[in-house]
Amino acid sequence: MMTSKQGFKKAFIVITSLFFMWGLITVLVDSLIPRLKEIFELTYFQAGLVQFAFFAAYGIVSIPAGTLLHKIGYKKGIMLGLGIMGVGCLLFLPAASSRLFWLFMLGYFTLAAGMTILQVAANPYVTVLGDEKTASSRLNLSQAFNSLGTAIAPALGAIFILSDNIKSSSEIEGLDNTTKEIYYAGEASAVQIPFLFLAISLIVLAVIVLVSRLPQILNTAAKSNYGEALKHSKLSFGAVGIFVYVGAEVAIGSYLVSYFLDMNLAEIIRGNSFMNQFLSWFHGADLSLIDEKGIVGTFVIFYWSGAMVGRFIGSYLTKIYQAQKVLTIFSIGAILLLIVSMTTTGMVAMWSILSVGLMNSIMFPTIFSLAIEGLGELKPQGSGILCTAIVGGAFIPPLFGLITDFSGFKMAFVLIIICYAYILFYSEKVNTSLT
Repeated sequence: MMTSKQGFKKAFIVITSLFFMWGLITVLVDSLIPRLKEIFELTYFQAGLVQFAFFAAYGIVSIPAGTLLHKIGYKKGIMLGLGIMGVGCLLFLPAASSRLFWLFMLGYFTLAAGMTILQVAANPYVTVLGDEKTASSRLNLSQAFNSLGTAIAPALGAIFILSDNIKSSSEIEGLDNTTKEIYYAGEASAVQIPFLFLAISLIVLAVIVLVSRLPQILNTAAKSNYGEALKHSKLSFGAVGIFVYVGAEVAIGSYLVSYFLDMNLAEIIRGNSFMNQFLSWFHGADLSLIDEKGIVGTFVIFYWSGAMVGRFIGSYLTKIYQAQKVLTIFSIGAILLLIVSMTTTGMVAMWSILSVGLMNSIMFPTIFSLAIEGLGELKPQGSGILCTAIVGGAFIPPLFGLITDFSGFKMAFVLIIICYAYILFYSEKVNTSLT
């Protein structure tokens, strides 16, 4: 028994490191959106299609991944996911050099396909590394390290991807050939260096998983049956919960920089002596040399950091309280904070929307663990269904962008409130009648 517990602990540490890496990559990809918007002169709706390319992979790959995982097991599934993610990162190198939008989209899709396989394998694996009653607590803890990655990523994005000025197509046409080549090289380098580093890191992680002795928990000889899994109402309702949660979280994270620029927060921040000193220290340069995107983009750190802090707290809360009750409180908090940001301006609007990250913290792991509770050998299928629902990140951000194009950010937040209202409904439904 002790050996089993020690094996579970070591496996938990290895898998949690993967959560960190895909959190880092997901939000670093978000940092590219404002940059691509300027490079290719996109509308908010078109910029949202970047997330469509990324999250569409979850809708296409998750079910096949669940079936494949049932045949090859968790360990091989994790290694396959890491390998495909590495290929996706490497595709950003030629995409940046050639400045081809479709190649960026292919890189996004490939990266997300690998991440989908990884999530289909890693999320249920964490839930079975111990007592099912504490599954929400374990998954919240692993997701806390995922959030550590998402908290670090905006800083890297602000420094390496968003800090320089991007020229419009007309400005580029006015450059001589030599200056134009120098500009293009600098633009490419800003994207290539971070993603080359990530590709190398993913290869190292795949090797670590290869040599690790992960417990064989899944019975790969059992029959794969999605229809049987969907008979569980907790799972089917939970899949909708994952759809709207991911869509809401990604929509907020993807448009924070644009939202802050729309409220002219860069000028307000520059006029605040304390923030001015903090940002000058953070960027290591005078703020007059930093683009407005880099200034407001720095504060996105607090959105993802809130999710990290909340998940560490949530890991404890879901151990001592019923997970669905914790989910109820956090979903109500998200709705209230959104209303505050919608009805205010300036620093109040900024900090209230950033605080939604804290409320987001426990939602994905708690919904996920509640939804696959009691599935037994059907957990890979349940995980495949839930990871398919992550495709919400492909649909809700472009819709949010479309509403913003016509009505502005404040009205677009109504869509996000509806998403959190469903999560509130799910938490109450689980508490009363779902099985």
